Amino acid sequence: MKLSIIIPVFNEEKRIASALKKVSEFLAKKKFDYEIIIVDDGCSDNTIKCALDTGVKINIIKNAVNLGKGGAVRNGMLAASGDYLLFTDVDISTPMEELDNFLPWLSKGFDVVIGSRSINGADVRVRQPLYRELMGKFFNKLVRLLTVRGIIDTQCGFKLFTKKCGYEVFSKQKINSFCFDVEVLFLAKKFGYNVKELPVIWCNDVGTTVNPVKDSLRMLKDLFRIRFNDLVGKYN
Repeated sequence: MKLSIIIPVFNEEKRIASALKKVSEFLAKKKFDYEIIIVDDGCSDNTIKCALDTGVKINIIKNAVNLGKGGAVRNGMLAASGDYLLFTDVDISTPMEELDNFLPWLSKGFDVVIGSRSINGADVRVRQPLYRELMGKFFNKLVRLLTVRGIIDTQCGFKLFTKKCGYEVFSKQKINSFCFDVEVLFLAKKFGYNVKELPVIWCNDVGTTVNPVKDSLRMLKDLFRIRFNDLVGKYN
């Protein structure tokens, strides 16, 4: 098999080297083929130079402008050549070793396997500030009410797709903001794919670029946008 790992980046010169070190050290122990795709989402710093300086073999996709995380992940997933497609955040908050727990589920009839910080068995070793945890829990309740039922944590940045599912879902995905996670899971379920949510180890990264107020309001708006897009047939 071949695994594609997609990492979206926007001005991540301080974290990209560490991320690639962790990913490459994990993959070096594996016997399967792989590719690492870095999606440059309009970086204006030395992110790509720092990535190249590591010596790790990477494929670089460059967005002409900053689209947002959803747009970056979409372009990376659609350019991937692997049988299985994983996207992960550049902070590697979920260790790569969790992939060993994910892959077997794809041979059990599941098309998408997602990490969860909120179900039994999850090991959150460095927690978010309390206000962000509370906002996240409230958002997840809205997600289950308005869009995706049966999934506790839609926002963990560690998700694995089969090629067929990944291509179909991301070719229809439209949202470029952080709410794209909800949209791709909504689409996966809409198209009849099986989704498995697994507990993961997770460590909050204090360097996150998420704005708790601005991005939360945008994500709330995007939940209604998903429902609207579905009602008017934009996902067909």
